[in-house]
Amino acid sequence: MSETELAEVMAELDALQDPRTREANVKRGDDHGVNLSRLREVAKRLKTQQDLARELWRTGDTAARLLALLVCRPKAFTADELDAMVREAGGPKVHDWLVNYAVKKSPHAESLRRTWLADADPVVASAGWALTTERVSKAPALLDLPALLDVIESEMAEAPERLQWAMNHCLAQIGIDHAEHRARAIAIGERLGVLKDYPTPPNCTSPYAPVWIAEMVSRRSPA
Repeated sequence: MSETELAEVMAELDALQDPRTREANVKRGDDHGVNLSRLREVAKRLKTQQDLARELWRTGDTAARLLALLVCRPKAFTADELDAMVREAGGPKVHDWLVNYAVKKSPHAESLRRTWLADADPVVASAGWALTTERVSKAPALLDLPALLDVIESEMAEAPERLQWAMNHCLAQIGIDHAEHRARAIAIGERLGVLKDYPTPPNCTSPYAPVWIAEMVSRRSPA
């Protein structure tokens, strides 16, 4: 990976910046103006390039980091690399893509999940909760679901926004996937009232856990 090749990719990303897209993204906490469909087109052309991914990430540029996560080889990152990346990810889109496109596909996902859950940084802890939510659906035997509900019940209401959102997702997923814990999950959601008044567009499901659980369970029920 030469400096010239990196410079060419960065120049292409710069040419894709759109002020209106940036304005909309900034409102959501993401400081870039590249349309994500266009970004995916660039990634499709570049294909998997782990060296390029690492160089793009090191630039610190948000669009470059998103592209890095599209062209990376997730299993090539060490646990230390992923830990450092989650701590410097910045905006929510980079954080979300890092967890979903890289960490979840890494052989280090479970060890990082356990470490991050207990981290003092709420954004890092939210990554641990995101990984835990996946385990709720795909590998619940790894988890103590009643203990998770205890933590959610005692901590979610006062958690910082991104951590609260991740814990709420985990609460809803427990209620959706595990009928034996559904009544308690709904009761916790009702008592805490987290995201009860969240503005939800028409034809979208509210993130308020009792509503979310009821909607997803109804979709799975036979007609």
